[in-house]
Amino acid sequence: MKIAYHPCYAHTLPAGHRFPMEKYELIPQQLLHEGLVNQDDFFAPAPVSMDDVLRVHSSDYVQKLLQLQLTPREQRVIGFPQSEALVEREWVITQGTISCTQFALQQGVAMNVAGGTHHAFTDRGEGFCLLNDIAVAAAALLHQYPNWKILVVDLDVHQGNGTAEIFAGSQQVFTFSMHGRHNYPFKKEQSFLDVPLEDGTTTAQYLQLLETYLPRLIADIRPNFIYYLSGVDILDTDKFGKLKVSLQGCWERDKYVFTTCKQHNIPVAVSMGGGYSPSVATIVNAHINTFKAALNTWF
Repeated sequence: MKIAYHPCYAHTLPAGHRFPMEKYELIPQQLLHEGLVNQDDFFAPAPVSMDDVLRVHSSDYVQKLLQLQLTPREQRVIGFPQSEALVEREWVITQGTISCTQFALQQGVAMNVAGGTHHAFTDRGEGFCLLNDIAVAAAALLHQYPNWKILVVDLDVHQGNGTAEIFAGSQQVFTFSMHGRHNYPFKKEQSFLDVPLEDGTTTAQYLQLLETYLPRLIADIRPNFIYYLSGVDILDTDKFGKLKVSLQGCWERDKYVFTTCKQHNIPVAVSMGGGYSPSVATIVNAHINTFKAALNTWF
């Protein structure tokens, strides 16, 4: 299985933001330590091309990023102070998801250790997201296969508001978001299908909803490709998630998504998304379970 990882994922973030961002360094180490993958399974993406970025993001916004001309307010909304290193990181992460798309077409699944930057809109960033990696990758895939249909399965606890805005009304990219009703972003966009979850949603309730809606979407849309945002901020230990999904339940979620994709012969590219449990070990273990579920399904 091919896995996108670059040292800049962990080492170019501003001071004070390393935790839980250190997970990006620990995930590859743990995968190797457990013997789940080999060093050859990893690849280091190059920065994404401007052509790919501009299929999704406005030229004015992209130039602001590149020239470090975001206003103080725009930087506050994003949550990071602007820097060349941060922009390069986002460009590399986005190419990682594009490259994972191509590997998934060959092998069934591929994983980006980072990504899931679903709060980036056409013309602005929000919530630690500058570019929308899944949106850029989906647009690049449609450039390659113009008649395909794509389903974005966003199971981060926060709504994929940027992705919903980018593909609003699209007849080729369909966005599905299961997220906390009372969680960030407090102003939600309209996805193709939104499933808002009440505070305290349990593992059983969560899985029942997923098992109800995902097969219907696949039957109705008949997608050629799926992008899966596998945030682990649905955990009952998460500081911000407000849900009551267990670590085992999070693994069952991942296993169900992957099994469903394989049963329908739909390749899937995975971006890790968020996770904010107090213990970084819990965050890493939950993400490692996503890799294990993928490996157990395809390899």
